[in-house]
Amino acid sequence: MSLSTALSSAMTGITAASRSTSVISDNLANALSEGYYRRTLDLSSNGAAGGVRIGSVQRMIDPAIQKSVRSAEANYAATSVTAGFYARVSEQVGTVNDAYSIAQRMTDMETALIEATSLPDSDARLNDLSMQAGELAMSIRDAAEGVSSLRNKAEDSIAALVQGLETNLETLNDLNRKILAAEVRGQDPSGLEDQRDNLIDAINEVIPVQVHKRDNNQTALYTNSGIKLIDGGSVAEFSFDETRLVTPYMTLGNGQLSGLEIDGKQIDTSINGKIGGGSLAAQFHVRDVASVQAQEDLDTMAADLIQRFQDPAVDPTLGATDPGIFTDQGAFFDPVNTLGVANRIELNSIISMSGSAETWRLRDGLNATAIGERGDTTILNNYAEAMEATNTITSPGLGSGDYSAYAIAANLMTNFTQENTWAEQELAYSSAIFSDIQSRELEQGVDTDSELQTLMMVETIYAANARMIQAIDEMMQELMRL
Repeated sequence: MSLSTALSSAMTGITAASRSTSVISDNLANALSEGYYRRTLDLSSNGAAGGVRIGSVQRMIDPAIQKSVRSAEANYAATSVTAGFYARVSEQVGTVNDAYSIAQRMTDMETALIEATSLPDSDARLNDLSMQAGELAMSIRDAAEGVSSLRNKAEDSIAALVQGLETNLETLNDLNRKILAAEVRGQDPSGLEDQRDNLIDAINEVIPVQVHKRDNNQTALYTNSGIKLIDGGSVAEFSFDETRLVTPYMTLGNGQLSGLEIDGKQIDTSINGKIGGGSLAAQFHVRDVASVQAQEDLDTMAADLIQRFQDPAVDPTLGATDPGIFTDQGAFFDPVNTLGVANRIELNSIISMSGSAETWRLRDGLNATAIGERGDTTILNNYAEAMEATNTITSPGLGSGDYSAYAIAANLMTNFTQENTWAEQELAYSSAIFSDIQSRELEQGVDTDSELQTLMMVETIYAANARMIQAIDEMMQELMRL
């Protein structure tokens, strides 16, 4: 080997060690950085020319693990949305040990009715019956308003997620261009690739995606059902018109709520539809299915309760269209207007403590012309029988059957408690899967001990090549003196 060849080989060794040190330093500096993948420098023999050929910086990624992590993360995001909804609804309706649950309010009214019947001439007991009935109506109304609030929150979340998708896809397209430019200039695009992967993770959490590699280190994204999100510099256009205030009367089916369009095509937004599996489809499910069914359950209970007490057979002083103890915003309830009645149920103002407070009418009849026999319990007994009577009802959560007022309240609470329990179980399962797969991905990350050992080896290589250059220099000096 000639001195020039030896010098060239040593210089390439020095350069390779220097580049390797830089890569290892980046690994150590970003060991705890989220979304950072360990780098290695691609080195190979320079063949007959001798020395080391320095290649590109490689990001150490296991595509199979990365794909599994994204799938698990999207599922976890979806179950988090539905679990959060049912947890809040369950809180609104109440649980077994909740002193303010709808079922407990029904029991409190029953207790007050029994006490009033046992001593019908007691104004205090009639007043208490009025207050307990008012609290029952308020608890139903509060639960319905809570469902409406959650539905509006889902609408806001959908709008925010769609806007975020548009922004992230445009940013991803820009990163593709920057990575291409870096490749053309011979620069290391690893940092840009990390940013791109982090952006894909954020998009995947909203809509699960399939990642396709294109020439020149470009990336294309499609949904699992094959809808293009970005490819070849073309970015999908989303269309969603947010409704400022969603009422119980608005649904996707009647056209009063917006669906989702991608590139002008209407998309199935159901939880198992074209974009199913992420947080966006879950929010649509809350808005268009879960909250609608919860509203229907509450409306069914409110309608049944009102009808039980506006029957002239229960209170003979009522006319055919006179409101009873419970009203539809002060008026007679027409079963045709069941939708949203849970938001409108009120105690009749004539017996309400915040209204006329003529609670003697609970004993003598709401439309009685004057105070009657103070010991008469006929109407009070009718109220008790009305609450115990079995009426036929049908709703998604309560099912179909004949139930008393107490059974409906208990079934309502049980239904939402079960929904909440199932949602929590699904969330716990998806969380465990996500954590397990994510831990496997983290195992592929930067091991600081291993990096330090590699750094020490690189330093040894650097020192050896430096010593070779020094030896060549000494030999050249000796030759020059001859």
